[in-house]
Amino acid sequence: MLSYREITPADDGAIAKIIRANLERFHLNIPGTVYFDPELDQLSAYYHAQPEKRVYFIALDERGKVVGGVGAAEFPGLSRCAELQKLYLDDDAKGKGYSRELMKLAEDWAREAGYQQLYLETHSNLKIALGLYEKLGFRRIERPEAVQHGTMDHFYLKQLS
Repeated sequence: MLSYREITPADDGAIAKIIRANLERFHLNIPGTVYFDPELDQLSAYYHAQPEKRVYFIALDERGKVVGGVGAAEFPGLSRCAELQKLYLDDDAKGKGYSRELMKLAEDWAREAGYQQLYLETHSNLKIALGLYEKLGFRRIERPEAVQHGTMDHFYLKQLS
């Protein structure tokens, strides 16, 4: 069983390592992905800089070890829309339903913050994630103009209201 809380500076190194390891495993350690985001090593500063528009939740195992996380932030490409960001888990935490729990945290935050839609961008290499997004009510859309990561090739939207 995991516990969840908002990110702190002490979490930055652990979550950056988890994110990079996942991207390397799926051959997405290339430009145009989160791998090269300038804020990746200081996610807590990035998300805390605008707490009314951004949040990042950390997942902790029973020993208090960081095993994953998910973010949500205002998405400028669509009206009243937040973006699901950086949903990653350590390999030991995968396959146990934790991604669903993290997505629910982000979705609940977005709804409470007044957003009516939740957007995400991902890549076809992440086949398990694609299936999860569709099971949870995300529908594939055309590529928006305001894409954050140019290498991504799948774009989804979910109505929150």
